[in-house]
Amino acid sequence: MNKPTAVATVFALVLTAVGLTGRGNPEQPHVEGPAPSPTQVSGPVYVSDTLGHPLTRPTGFALTEFSSVSRLSWRSWGKPKAVATGRAEGMWCIPHCPANGYPATVELSRLQHRENVSYYTRAVVRAPRLPPDQAAELREVQLPVPEP
Repeated sequence: MNKPTAVATVFALVLTAVGLTGRGNPEQPHVEGPAPSPTQVSGPVYVSDTLGHPLTRPTGFALTEFSSVSRLSWRSWGKPKAVATGRAEGMWCIPHCPANGYPATVELSRLQHRENVSYYTRAVVRAPRLPPDQAAELREVQLPVPEP
């Protein structure tokens, strides 16, 4: 057998093997019926502090590198919006902070599901007595969420 015929024979055998195993088949799989509906994920709900620690109904935590909330008393938790009253403070108010910070309302929202748990991903702090710059900084805080 000459060399071109041998190469052609080997090529034909490879194509036959690929065809028999289903590899290289241009057809797409056939799917029937409706897609499964997404299920509601249930489980614990957390908020992460700036270090990524998962917390549930925390009495206080760091919102940003320079701001924190404390003395939190939660009125709701685990729903699309969690609401607490407490105090807001930060590095920006030293040394003129009132004792224990400023009275504040904290709202957590935008639940993001991770396997069997959920995390709040947004915080809004409302504290009427905060200086305007700090109030603006705490109006929309993105909270960390662990990678899936």
